Amino acid sequence: MKTLAYIPSPTISEFAVGPFVIHIYALTMLLGIVLCVWILTVRWKKCGGTFDQVLDTTLVAVPCGIVGARLYHVITTPERFFGPNGDWVEIFRIWNGGLGIWGAIFLGALGAWAWCRHKHYPMALLADAVAPGLLVAQAVGRLGNWFNQELYGAPTTLPWGLRLNTEGTAIGQSEVCYDGSTCPTGTLFQPTFLYEMIWNLVGAALLVWLGHKTVRKLKAGSVFAMYVMWYTAGRTWIESLRIDFSHEFLGLRINIWVSIGVFIAGTIAFIIIQRVGTYTDVLSEKLRAISEQERKAQQHTK
Repeated sequence: MKTLAYIPSPTISEFAVGPFVIHIYALTMLLGIVLCVWILTVRWKKCGGTFDQVLDTTLVAVPCGIVGARLYHVITTPERFFGPNGDWVEIFRIWNGGLGIWGAIFLGALGAWAWCRHKHYPMALLADAVAPGLLVAQAVGRLGNWFNQELYGAPTTLPWGLRLNTEGTAIGQSEVCYDGSTCPTGTLFQPTFLYEMIWNLVGAALLVWLGHKTVRKLKAGSVFAMYVMWYTAGRTWIESLRIDFSHEFLGLRINIWVSIGVFIAGTIAFIIIQRVGTYTDVLSEKLRAISEQERKAQQHTK
């Protein structure tokens, strides 16, 4: 039966500009970071902050996040980098894919927290401001998986199934079916990259709406906790569709267990925040005072 509708896969995952090779995966990451910083800046300024504060925090958090993302992938798939079939140099080739969101969030948040503590910025306020931007960045980053032709789901007959190609430079072209079996020509696969893109963009819009509606009812940090719960809820079911190699525990992929655990942690954090947290208005006043002090200090040094 001929398939009448499907999502095609790109034939390239990189291109050359003179002597330089540009990886599309890296471009999607950069675009995601730029959009996240822009969203954060708009929301942070409304809270009384400045772009300079966002820029300084970003310069600390982003490198920490990238290192954390790579470390998570290395830890959860060590056979790719160590052992008889591993190549430890591959650790540094992040353009070939392999970044774990959990490591990115953990080390990125740790770096941001350390900087905020140093500068006395309200971390809960920053977390709420960046939450929608993180979902947008993660959505854009999934386009990199599409160009790399990787992390797709099981075979499907749905009209929006993903069709792979065996030409070009996409790194996933040799991973058809992943388990070593041969799929019939024209087999379509669940486009998990698209599912997560849609889930994340809907979540970003929802967080902005809920944050606006509940700003005087919920404590600062609540929006970030909701981000954690929303993303992990979606990641749990999307992860269950994927067929790329993953270590399992009790019949479930490790990332599913991590998603469940982080969802529970996010729920507990949300409850604790309501009990011991501070309202956004109070922290905004503190941030405005800090911003004013920094502005005066900058004028004094000119």
